[in-house]
Amino acid sequence: MYNYLDNVNSPDDIKNMDTKELDLLAKDIRKFLVRSVSDTGGHLASNLGVVELTLALHKVFNSPEDKFIWDVGHQSYVHKILTGRKDKFDTLRKFNGLSGFPKECESEHDIFDTGHSSTSISVGAGLACARDINGEDYSVISIIGDGSITGGMALEALNHLGDIKPNMIVILNDNEMSIDENVGGMSKHLSSIIKTSTMNKMKDEVEKILNVTPAGNMISKTASKVKDSIKSKFALQDCAFFDSLGIDYLGPIDGHDIDEITRALKKAKRKNGPTLIHVITKKGKGYKFAEDQPHKYHGVSKFDIKTGLNPSSTKSISKVVGDKLIQLASKDEKIVAITAAMPSGTGLIDFGKKFPKRYYDVGIAEQHAVTFSCGLAKAGMKPYFAVYSSFLQRGYDQIIHDMAITNKNVKLLIDRAGLVGNDGETHHGIFDLSYLNNVPNIVVMAPKDTKELELMMDLSLEIDGPMAIRYPRGNSYYIDKGSYEPIKLGKYEIINQGKDVLILAIGNMVKQSIEAIDILNNVGINPTLVNARFLKPIDENMITELAKNHKYIVTVEDNVITGGFGSRINKFIIDNKLENEIINIGIKDEFVPHGDVNSLYESCGISPRCIASKIEGLLK
Repeated sequence: MYNYLDNVNSPDDIKNMDTKELDLLAKDIRKFLVRSVSDTGGHLASNLGVVELTLALHKVFNSPEDKFIWDVGHQSYVHKILTGRKDKFDTLRKFNGLSGFPKECESEHDIFDTGHSSTSISVGAGLACARDINGEDYSVISIIGDGSITGGMALEALNHLGDIKPNMIVILNDNEMSIDENVGGMSKHLSSIIKTSTMNKMKDEVEKILNVTPAGNMISKTASKVKDSIKSKFALQDCAFFDSLGIDYLGPIDGHDIDEITRALKKAKRKNGPTLIHVITKKGKGYKFAEDQPHKYHGVSKFDIKTGLNPSSTKSISKVVGDKLIQLASKDEKIVAITAAMPSGTGLIDFGKKFPKRYYDVGIAEQHAVTFSCGLAKAGMKPYFAVYSSFLQRGYDQIIHDMAITNKNVKLLIDRAGLVGNDGETHHGIFDLSYLNNVPNIVVMAPKDTKELELMMDLSLEIDGPMAIRYPRGNSYYIDKGSYEPIKLGKYEIINQGKDVLILAIGNMVKQSIEAIDILNNVGINPTLVNARFLKPIDENMITELAKNHKYIVTVEDNVITGGFGSRINKFIIDNKLENEIINIGIKDEFVPHGDVNSLYESCGISPRCIASKIEGLLK
């Protein structure tokens, strides 16, 4: 099926290939990636952009003896293909299948588990120092994108590298994108380097033309002196930032020219101390739809190769949030939207177009985003920071220190809460109920469905202080149960009136619990179900009243049980000396792997079947 790829099962199989063969192999790999990811979903554009770079890495270095650390790791598919895993790509991101990120347990070639940005240089520095302490001899290569290198952790690591100066290579994969377009001063600096390089290449071409005639040769010599002066000046400026840190700079080089990359890698390998190679790549290269709109093909579901279209036409929950925020901002000029390099993922693209002066993409900088929001709030604005649950973990100190202690009017829109599915451990949002539960002064809500999410956003304008709404990944959905009246702070609603067992379900678990009740009704059990839409404050009056008529109380959450919603209810029951027997259903004290959400619900014990089974067991 593939002339060259079919014969590649390990890095050794490409060692003796010449440039022409490697270029043909690159074409095979791109065809394979498009065909595979169109069927399974996954990160497409970023992997199409690093094919030649990955081939050059495996040709020059010897993995796993030499260590590759992939920042974020979503661009590691080509690395996986070359290290003997191409036959497993039909299981990519599926339950018990191949991970979409590097996994130490999956292959000896995956040196370090990654998933969040800006970690690779720190890991590489640690490996290089340990190597030197142990008297070992191997190369360490950290591969980081131009979006990730703007993250505070990456800059801290670069600063440290310049101090300790270990022999290691940092490859800056510059495609001018993180997920959406890059922002910030670092991005502008890198762009200026690219423009300068392009200008100098054009000067070289003009010089070749001038050298054809004697008169032209004389002009060429004069122009060459000027050109050399200009090049020298710009070269000093280009590498000044990295040189000032004590890091050698090579580049920029064409990231799709295997010979050029190979030469740069070999040169860096011979150097003493840290070296940064600036590689220019095109995100989505080789697949027109991904080249034209790389942000849409960063992370994709199953799609049609010929049209590039995804069969789903349902509005996403994130889009609903973005549209609702536009509606609110149209009536309130104090509302400001903030994202940390995720305008598409969090649904804020249209907000940014409609209100450019009230929209900020701060880049990969969650810590800064939280405190920046606090500054806006201090000056009387109403900031809404839309962020993935797992990424907000990086701003936890700022939530406490800058937002909660001083009671700043900041609204957190926490996307991808609960089990997100295919991206696995690093991306599940299963800790936010726990880490926010412990913070005073903050209101925390979780809607049962998309309509209630919009009502919570209405309520947010009435809350003068820190507030968070958490909601899952996926398409918008509505539950035909309960009411859709304006929500009152801290008030729950009864979804089903039953007896014996009281189910308190929060957020997305209301839907699962409704389906569990349908199962239980078939065996003559009819529990009471409450939509516990607030983690903080809880509806103490409703819980106290319902506890009188129910022997058992069951809490259900898509968060770790430890410190989460169930823990908060447990404390209330104990503090008020209620005599009910309480059972907590949620995620155990363990990390959850990747897979489709329904399979993960089942394995974690929070599917409708599992919930029903546990409740039925109580009554036997």
